[in-house]
Amino acid sequence: MGKLLIHNAQVFSVSKAGDRADIQPEQDVLINGQRIEAVQPSGSADPSHFDTVIDAKGMLVMPGLINCHAHVPMVLWRGLAEDASVERWFNDLMWPLENNLQPEDVYWGMLLGLIEQIESGVTAVADHYFHMTYAAQAVEKIGARALLGYAMFGSQGLSMVEETARFAADYNGAANGRIRTIMAPHAPYTCDDDFLRASATAAQKLGIGVHIHVSETTQQTVASLRKRGITPIQVLEQTGILELPTILAHVCGATPADIRLMEKYPVGIAHAVKTYLKLGQPTAPIVEFAAAGLPIGLASDGVVSNSTLNLWETLRLMALTQKERTGLGETMPISQALAIAAHGGSQVYGQPNDLGAVEPGYLADLILIDLSGTHHQPLHNIPMSLVYNLQPPDVRTVIIDGQVVMRDHQLLTIDKAEVFAQVRSRMEHLSYLEPSKRIQTYDN
Repeated sequence: MGKLLIHNAQVFSVSKAGDRADIQPEQDVLINGQRIEAVQPSGSADPSHFDTVIDAKGMLVMPGLINCHAHVPMVLWRGLAEDASVERWFNDLMWPLENNLQPEDVYWGMLLGLIEQIESGVTAVADHYFHMTYAAQAVEKIGARALLGYAMFGSQGLSMVEETARFAADYNGAANGRIRTIMAPHAPYTCDDDFLRASATAAQKLGIGVHIHVSETTQQTVASLRKRGITPIQVLEQTGILELPTILAHVCGATPADIRLMEKYPVGIAHAVKTYLKLGQPTAPIVEFAAAGLPIGLASDGVVSNSTLNLWETLRLMALTQKERTGLGETMPISQALAIAAHGGSQVYGQPNDLGAVEPGYLADLILIDLSGTHHQPLHNIPMSLVYNLQPPDVRTVIIDGQVVMRDHQLLTIDKAEVFAQVRSRMEHLSYLEPSKRIQTYDN
């Protein structure tokens, strides 16, 4: 790694409290190795002292987006589970389709999804999927950053906890630190209490956290209360999961008591609003989570329930649906939405002092955005344009860990055509559908 200068840029910043978003014009960003060394007025750095100089005149530099909950390789089934209820989506479509999955499919699906994320300005992802050694190889090759959890179901037995813990131990810190790992039991309704306790124990021994789906719908919470007398969040408390740094995916069915309980623990919430809308489900109470001081990060979930890995869409849908929930246009102001995208995401992801800001000492995970498009004109309000107007092609250049992985829309670390060809060659066996052959059954 060398020294990189981003010259004459506009630099984005947002306060952690979400009460202010600012743009500093005519700035140079100095990068030394993996990290930002300085942000200073343009012209004060000598370009001859740098290995690479990027002229960013007219562009905005901001932190790369962080996807706090995804199943990236599920991009392989894009468009094959549409217009379905939650129950049919799982039982008749997704879980039968995943019965076709081969380990090498994960490598190529992960690469395809990482390409889509990089092209839209996503530089880090918390991924929860199967055959994660193959996913890790894809992350390392393309130069992305990822927090990888090897997904597991209780029906696989406690030996699966041991197997995925070995993966977590082997790959934590891989790819020069770009890969971190996390334990990933699927959910309280697919993992019994002993399995969850074993997952928590393994995570504690390894010094890592847990990434789990919980209270995805109100119906799941109601079903848990009916069967057990406690909510899914309370199940996680009783099994020791919440004692650890935990990414809670969705939590749309959280009760007021759940929110008070979560305040006591080191948890973060991954919000994938487009998935909820596509499946006809109520969204999560993000306003209430924020009022309780709970960290919130943007998430795509899987492409089969979202259609894309475009977090700009998630960002604006989050703001719009919270306004609709409260009936108040003042709800989720622009600066708060941007703070969730930046600081909230880095906190949920587990690297709040490394990611989410263009500041000295932070890792150089940065994106350069072109705001010259017609959809941004006239450009009265750049923060507003980021939340409500931005499209993935506006992202021109992407830097991860101090390395330029995309410059002027050209990927530099991967042969995109080869990835497309490999994925196309797998379409026939991946799309075979036999509903009776499913990897699990969804029954709350």
